[in-house]
Amino acid sequence: MKKFFLNVLATVVGIIVFLLLIGFFGMMSIVGMVASSDATTKVKDNSVLVLKMDGSLEERASDDIMSQFAGVVGETIGLDETLNAIKKAKENDHIKGIYIEGGMFSGIPASQQELRDALVDFKKSGKWIVAYADQYSQSSYYLASVADKVWLNPQGMVDWHGLISQPYYLKDMLEKFGVKMQLAKVGAYKSAPETYISDHMSDPNREQITAYLTGIWDNMLNDVSASRKISKETLNALADGVVMLADPQDLIKNKLVDKLMYGEEVKGEVKKLLGIDDDKDISQINIEQMQNVKESRKGDEIAVYYAYGNIVDDASTGSLTTTEHLIVGKDVSKDLEKLAKDDKVKAVVLRVNSGGGSAYASEQIWHAMMNLKAKKPVVVSMGGMAASGGYYISCPANWIVAEPTTITGSIGIFGLFPDFSGLLTQKLGVKFDEVKTNKNAGFGTMSRPFNEEEMSYLNSYIDRGYKLFRQRVADGRKQSVDAIEEIAQGHVWLGKDALGIKLVDQLGNLDDAVKKAAELAKVSEYHTSSYPGKPDLFDEIMNSMSNAGDNYLNAQMRATLGEYYEPFMLIKNINKQNAIQARIPFYMNIK
Repeated sequence: MKKFFLNVLATVVGIIVFLLLIGFFGMMSIVGMVASSDATTKVKDNSVLVLKMDGSLEERASDDIMSQFAGVVGETIGLDETLNAIKKAKENDHIKGIYIEGGMFSGIPASQQELRDALVDFKKSGKWIVAYADQYSQSSYYLASVADKVWLNPQGMVDWHGLISQPYYLKDMLEKFGVKMQLAKVGAYKSAPETYISDHMSDPNREQITAYLTGIWDNMLNDVSASRKISKETLNALADGVVMLADPQDLIKNKLVDKLMYGEEVKGEVKKLLGIDDDKDISQINIEQMQNVKESRKGDEIAVYYAYGNIVDDASTGSLTTTEHLIVGKDVSKDLEKLAKDDKVKAVVLRVNSGGGSAYASEQIWHAMMNLKAKKPVVVSMGGMAASGGYYISCPANWIVAEPTTITGSIGIFGLFPDFSGLLTQKLGVKFDEVKTNKNAGFGTMSRPFNEEEMSYLNSYIDRGYKLFRQRVADGRKQSVDAIEEIAQGHVWLGKDALGIKLVDQLGNLDDAVKKAAELAKVSEYHTSSYPGKPDLFDEIMNSMSNAGDNYLNAQMRATLGEYYEPFMLIKNINKQNAIQARIPFYMNIK
């Protein structure tokens, strides 16, 4: 017995020592990451910037200390970090070229275009770009096509299939559980509610999807055709022919790629471009390291405030996952108020990438934008989307810049109200009785759907919200309400079409928006600062630890469910959404 207790004690001591060692090395790793993030990176001569295009392109990369510690990185690619890296690489004499490593890359079309335009601009410096992949997704090939040379593994693939949008519809499935959605809306083109109340695409929605999908594809065709010297007709024919399954030799014949080679052969080609011997190592630098390359910060400050994700009243509502970025109305309003009071900031660029969300939160941000504009110039830079609520918060700006393929407009509003009475009374057998003092005391009760009179009240409320939205746009764009009504009704527009109907002022990227802000502020020398700032290390660690379980489960569910993950989470969190919405569908489903 004595020996047994000694063995148990030794085991307990061993476990404690092991945990202490794990904690020590964990903290050392975190300290190392922090130290490396704060250190200034020095670029070696004859270096190559490596862009790994394998993952999802987001507006800003999410920092998750615990994920980095566990080795889970590279799932998202930050557009702002990548653009910053390319710009620095263009101006740095030690960097001779860019190596694009293609893969299963994806992103909103306008964000992809902004990244591709940055690569085109990089080439103006006279430096080279080469690309290689075992397999290119359509999005990664779109980026890689700008390269001087596009290489592929001898057994590799190039996916080039065109674009498709496949909205999903949940009405019949919800009814199986006894749940129905009651709708009040304004706007024939306002398609977001169709997900819940229909089983097919409406004619107005089909019209607008056809228009913007065709416009995006035509833009991609023009870009790839110009870079690869392939006619648009040929590119369409290749897309029709499932080129992904073609013999790699045919890809060379059709000029999609320049050469087939294995990975180690690529190194030899890059060494030739650098003019170094075969036995020498290639000096590489990645996107993250480029963030720490010192740059000049002269002149006045132009603030770039990033507003991306679903617009919500509170951080506890509206998110499909624990890691999804949100535009929290009250938080953004406070941040804009601080920028208005900051005398060092001479102008503000609001970078918007949002399909909208809560109409109430959108109105609060609109008010904060108006107060900000009263103090200093405000320019909006539209990213992948700035539609519905995303347009609501943009319209007060002095100037609006959009990408040609930005999805914008969608001036409309709706309210969705779940009716759970069928689930409760028919499926679960719950019975209700009532005593009331006034006629509409039971307004919003779960025991029954809204009646005709109650729906009339809701429709009046939604109509009032739509008129306010329309007035906000008319005031911001200096047009009549009637002129706005002609292009409203929830209609979605591409940026290049929005320019012609005066919803935006200029086609361009974030740099163009910054230049315009500096011009309006009448400053000739300036630098930019990004807002909101990243959380401090302690908050970041605590947030990562508190969400670690949810993040892991979400990652596993996403891997298991694939394209069905999003509708599943939409159903799971159906009660978290603000009932009154100014948004387009959560997922445009452009593939």
